[in-house]
Amino acid sequence: MSASPYPLGLRLDGRRVVVVGGGAVATRRVPALLDAGADVLLVAPELTPALRARADAGRLRWAPRRFAPDDLDGAWLVQVAIDDPVAAESVTVAAAERRIFCVRADDRTAATAWTPAVTRHGPVTVAVLGGGDPRRAMTVRDAIRDLLDARRPAAPEGTRPEGVRGRVALVGSGPGDPELITVRGWRLLTEADVVVADRLVPGLLLDELRPDVELVDASKIPYGPSRAQEEINQILVDRALAGASVVRLKGGDPYVFGRGGEELLACAAAGVPVTVVPGVTSSIAGPAAAGIPVTHRGVAHEFTVVSGHLAPDSPASLVRWEALAGLRGTLVILMGLKNLAAIAATLIAHGRPPETPAAVVQEATTGAQRVLRSTLGAVAGDALAADLRPPAVVVVGDVVGALDG
Repeated sequence: MSASPYPLGLRLDGRRVVVVGGGAVATRRVPALLDAGADVLLVAPELTPALRARADAGRLRWAPRRFAPDDLDGAWLVQVAIDDPVAAESVTVAAAERRIFCVRADDRTAATAWTPAVTRHGPVTVAVLGGGDPRRAMTVRDAIRDLLDARRPAAPEGTRPEGVRGRVALVGSGPGDPELITVRGWRLLTEADVVVADRLVPGLLLDELRPDVELVDASKIPYGPSRAQEEINQILVDRALAGASVVRLKGGDPYVFGRGGEELLACAAAGVPVTVVPGVTSSIAGPAAAGIPVTHRGVAHEFTVVSGHLAPDSPASLVRWEALAGLRGTLVILMGLKNLAAIAATLIAHGRPPETPAAVVQEATTGAQRVLRSTLGAVAGDALAADLRPPAVVVVGDVVGALDG
């Protein structure tokens, strides 16, 4: 292209954007569109687990089939995220007929719009176009981000810190807000050749990956499709032994119900060095985002974090719920929404007063955060009536009202 592109910030709130394709590219691009408030129509016969989870949650509309030209009726923008040039060109033609800007992941020269390299700092968004060279745009973007963060400049293009390649980093990405990843975690993410990501990682972090990064969607959707843990372990080992810098990106912290220990052991058995980067765990951040401190002077001197993914009467459960009922401090339950009625009944049966304050925080620290305040005796029914969905953190204890005035 001889003419320079005209930079523009699109206000997509409530406007239809069509994404054609349901693979890794779409997984990276859709979160930014949703963050912009776009009415996303995703057209693809199949979706990655992460995209399927967003569709099931009602965040986007999914047409499970191949693209048809009338999919673009009423659209403001279309993003083509498929690697079939013939099918991609058919989308371009349909977009041109309707005067709709078209982004092409497979061929930038055939596109009428480019996706810039983006970094976000609160209300400030910096978008960089590299004249058709994604690597140049990423390099400039990273330098700007470092300046805004008052950190040292990113490594020059084509260089990496000694010893980075052929390693695995288990990185906690935090509870949902992309700005809550640690500085070290973000640096390793920008240096990665391969990123193996869970469903709960902040989607905007994936939008900022280099275009040549291999993104492996290892989503574990509760009570739905999942990739076997052994397969995930093997992916980490195989990519690292092939010389890649691998980041295993997890929601929250790798060692708080994140199976990070299993992945470390698998890598260690194969002789792959592992770096563990702790993350902000939702067990603390979730309540904090809702104005609930897990400890408070004169109210609670301890807090306990448990998994509620198994019912209290399950033979596989390792939690002593009867003992937890006798504690005076805060109880934080992760992955417990499905079994909340049974958990609450068990705690009450073993002595925890039904009037004990309780709260549920859904999708903490994100724009979709919802907070329900109740009591232990009523919280399960209230959560069901409010149609709360995972991921959600349940908090039981007097700290729920500690900051209410």
